[in-house]
Amino acid sequence: MATFFTSESVTEGHPDKMCDMISDAVLDAYLDSDPHARVACETSASPGLIHVMGEISSKATVDIEEVVRNTIREVGYTHRLGGFDADCCSVITSINKQSRDIAAGVDRNGSSSQRSLGAGDQGMMFGYACDETDVWMPAAITLAHQIAQKLAVVRKEKELIYLCPDGKSQITVEYDGGKPFRVDTVVVAAQHLSSVRLSRIRRDIKEKVIKEIIPSDWMDVHTKTIVNGTGRFVTGGPMADVGLTGRKIIVDTYGGAAKHGGGAFSGKDPTKVDRTGSYAMRYLAKNIVASGAASRCEIQIAYVIGRAQPVSLDLDTFGTEKVAVQKLIEIIQKKIDLRPAAWIERFNLKRPIYKALAAYGHFGRAELDLPWEKLDIVKLFQS
Repeated sequence: MATFFTSESVTEGHPDKMCDMISDAVLDAYLDSDPHARVACETSASPGLIHVMGEISSKATVDIEEVVRNTIREVGYTHRLGGFDADCCSVITSINKQSRDIAAGVDRNGSSSQRSLGAGDQGMMFGYACDETDVWMPAAITLAHQIAQKLAVVRKEKELIYLCPDGKSQITVEYDGGKPFRVDTVVVAAQHLSSVRLSRIRRDIKEKVIKEIIPSDWMDVHTKTIVNGTGRFVTGGPMADVGLTGRKIIVDTYGGAAKHGGGAFSGKDPTKVDRTGSYAMRYLAKNIVASGAASRCEIQIAYVIGRAQPVSLDLDTFGTEKVAVQKLIEIIQKKIDLRPAAWIERFNLKRPIYKALAAYGHFGRAELDLPWEKLDIVKLFQS
């Protein structure tokens, strides 16, 4: 029986995503000078205003306002394009130091050494992988990200000179017997200048974006394509909707195909297990699926603030396993160091790599050569 699954993505000009990028740009700026910086940075955006807030403890000095304006400029909001301007908007900062109580939980026994590092908070994180695509990600979110990225490319390269930074994509994939085989619906919303006609926008997006991304054998006469469904998308970005860091957590992960622990990633240094634990579980799930031990794999881990070892580990292969689930769990527990400090060291996370992740997903990004995407422990799970 045919089934359908839908995922969405957004461009870097979406107000929530721009806030994610700003928070991660601030994080990168601190880590660039101080790899041991503790950063929990949130950003909000509204018409004419960016507010950066949070808790930061670091030896580094960062011009946050400059980081904010450079990031907005990179996204493309300049000269009041879309009603927002990197050089004219107001920037407010409200930064405090990390709570001593939290720091005491992370730096156990009063030490800030890597060896004694405890989890930066409580919480559960999920990782997921499947064999639907060559990047071991669900098909719908992969295509949605690619469409959103292509929107940004044709805008920045001036191939479609009337496009503005804000935009969204949504892909519905049809499955037969649990395998994706066609795209049923493609939805694109692209912010544009008021001078361009809707007919041109729809024609250009179909030819220069959709057809460039969706494989031709995945589309047929029954595939529905909806471009700018309201007919007009001139006002966008923070002028249309306020933005906030951490409000696109499903876009950041698996497009709804897997569970989510609830914690956002952006603006958080790697002692925050919302980020590091999620990267770690993706790494394990991907290596398990790539090994052939299962076609789908979802792993949950849970940490408690101040403790290095997780309090639980669970694994689900949805009945696709070729190696017993309990054996896979035992392999992980015996062969893999699950402490946050071990993941930080394994992935070399105390470096400025995060702004590039803020838009278009944290997983399946082959172009970024991310350490948690490496397939270097596949042999552990081969029976």
